[in-house]
Amino acid sequence: MARSKSRVTIYEVADRAGVAISTVSRVLNDSSNVAEDTKKHVLEVVDELKYLPDRVARSLAQQDSSLIAIATPTITTAFHNSLFKGFRTVLADIDEDCDLLLFDLGSTNPLERLRSKLKGGKVDGLILAGIPVSPTLSKELKAFSAPVILIGHHHTEFDCFYWDDSKGAEKATTHLLKKGYQRIGLIRAYTDGYVQLERIRGYKKALKKYKIPFDDSLVQSGSTIKHAGFSEEHGFEAMNQLLQVSPPITAVLASSDVQAIGAWKAIRDAGKRVPEDIALVGYDDIKTSYYLGLSSIDQRIEHTGRLAAERLIFRQRNPSESGRIDQEIVAKLRVRRSSDYPQPLE
Repeated sequence: MARSKSRVTIYEVADRAGVAISTVSRVLNDSSNVAEDTKKHVLEVVDELKYLPDRVARSLAQQDSSLIAIATPTITTAFHNSLFKGFRTVLADIDEDCDLLLFDLGSTNPLERLRSKLKGGKVDGLILAGIPVSPTLSKELKAFSAPVILIGHHHTEFDCFYWDDSKGAEKATTHLLKKGYQRIGLIRAYTDGYVQLERIRGYKKALKKYKIPFDDSLVQSGSTIKHAGFSEEHGFEAMNQLLQVSPPITAVLASSDVQAIGAWKAIRDAGKRVPEDIALVGYDDIKTSYYLGLSSIDQRIEHTGRLAAERLIFRQRNPSESGRIDQEIVAKLRVRRSSDYPQPLE
């Protein structure tokens, strides 16, 4: 027996018609808020594909559903999970029904897939999290008919929410210096992305203020390239490198909390204690850090996700609004057991 063809979905109709799912939903519900030529085109596609609207499609239409795309370098880290939680909190509270479309920019041809969606007008809003916007991409985004929000990067033409990573790393390093630590190692990422370079700059700035010469042997990375080096494995590998340095280090700043977690294991495996032998500070202040007692730089990640989602919804409801949000999220140092231990005077 021949296998029956799978049922056509509303997503396929939207893709074929080159419109957003919400537009298909409005057409199905005979909404007056759709141009006649667009309505005619969508109905032609519905007929061509022999699409049978189901209760879900009708529900989407009645609730004025919209599709929001979120593009990030990865969707599996604790950092990005916190961002997503912020998005979901806001979207769950609004009247409209919103669907989230996640773009993992670590996947095959992600930018091309994203461009295809943007050019076809298939999404009603876009949040770019941790994605540098080149002049070419900027032009494409400006031509996009739906609102665009940036997270993690400053830009003069789009609403943006970002952090000063140099200030954050300087704050963490200064904390260790004030505790009396001078041999401070830095665990860096695998690549030279903007965020990483800014954190190295802040680390160097703090050392300079305390008149401590920069020693490049104290800056180490691992060999694991997953998540660009922002992983437990990478932190473990980098920490093992730092443990070989002489004179020995007395404290470590990791460029992310997950790196710090890996570093903590390496320290324990070497028979040393945190913080009695080596103090440790992470970055991002993910939920796990609180329970581990890991000092960290709190970037208020979930809060930032909420702000971005709220701004996107505002833009959707007020398309003629010309004002632009340009907000730096001030990071805070959360001191916990892993570094709250004074270095003995020699």
